Amino acid sequence: MEINAQPVTAVSLPAACDGPLAPGVPGRRLVTTRTDTTLAVYDLGRPAAAAPLVTFPAPWPRGASGVDAVAPGLDLAVFAGLHAVRGVTPDGVTRWEVPHGCWGCEEFHETADEYAGDPDHKYPDQGSACFGTDGRTVWAHVREQLDEDDDPRGESSPEAWLVIDPADGTVVARAGTGTYAAGSHHLPNPDPAVMGLAVGEGQDGSPALWGRLTGGVLHVERLAGDDRVLVAVGPGGRTFLTRGHERGQELTVHRASGHAVLGTVLADVLEPADPAARWGFRCGLVDDRTLVAGTSEHGYGTADVRHWLIDVETLEVRGPIRYPAVADPGPHPIGLGDGTWLTMSPGGEDVHVWRLPPAGRVSGPGGPPGAMRSAG
Repeated sequence: MEINAQPVTAVSLPAACDGPLAPGVPGRRLVTTRTDTTLAVYDLGRPAAAAPLVTFPAPWPRGASGVDAVAPGLDLAVFAGLHAVRGVTPDGVTRWEVPHGCWGCEEFHETADEYAGDPDHKYPDQGSACFGTDGRTVWAHVREQLDEDDDPRGESSPEAWLVIDPADGTVVARAGTGTYAAGSHHLPNPDPAVMGLAVGEGQDGSPALWGRLTGGVLHVERLAGDDRVLVAVGPGGRTFLTRGHERGQELTVHRASGHAVLGTVLADVLEPADPAARWGFRCGLVDDRTLVAGTSEHGYGTADVRHWLIDVETLEVRGPIRYPAVADPGPHPIGLGDGTWLTMSPGGEDVHVWRLPPAGRVSGPGGPPGAMRSAG
């Protein structure tokens, strides 16, 4: 059945929204924007939401950063640069810096000025950073410097996963990833000792890793096949969801322990069936039972965009979402976990928050059959 989205709030931001702050702050709807000069946090629940709640001066342009992060306490931003991971306070003071091999050339640099304007660094690979859910750790995916005899595509990976103390930048744990990233993003878990890492290797695949910090040691598990993209964590961290790398029509729920497949929702058979429909790469929990996710033609987000609500426990597709005619929800709905979800216009500046209608206020015929493939 078609479900009518109920508007909660709408805000026009001065820059494109990157999405919700992750990990989030309970009871608040916070989003971030990144420009060449600043990383800003906005509170969608404030009357003057178009003014930033806090702003961090950026140490390098956006194109020279991967996925940056802000602490749940809003007192520190971590910039995942080409040559270093840097912790910066709102007043622009560098609290610490962890240097690493450059994502553009695999050498070490003292400052970003060394490669600014260099055409060989114009379209670099990139890493990412994320705070643990309690804010007491920073997880960073970085490139190591190659030794003289290393083969960039050999058995020894030039990349590592670091766990950093945000207080002083001490690297408390490190593990090799065995990956060759074009880019990456993290997926925080309700357990602050656990973190997901999705690594994009272009046409070569998409390794999905789970890290657990135990006794100062980072233990890493890798999903078999390198063909799944981590997109969301299920209720309580008991499950997680992936989108197929080659088979983008598959949205799959896995058990967190052992990674067993519990079931798959197929985009191309959701009514009306569309063989070109593919899932997007962003979704999330609306509440502890409901997932919101989007499909579009080939997953590009530019044509035939539809949003869906799915029971994350049973994988029953509750139905497509209908938005008011005046709203352009964009291709990527993201659950906020408090009974609402967020959409962004294609340009990213216009942000809307939606909620489910009161019980019984739905529209349209029954939901789409045949969309689920269960693994038991």
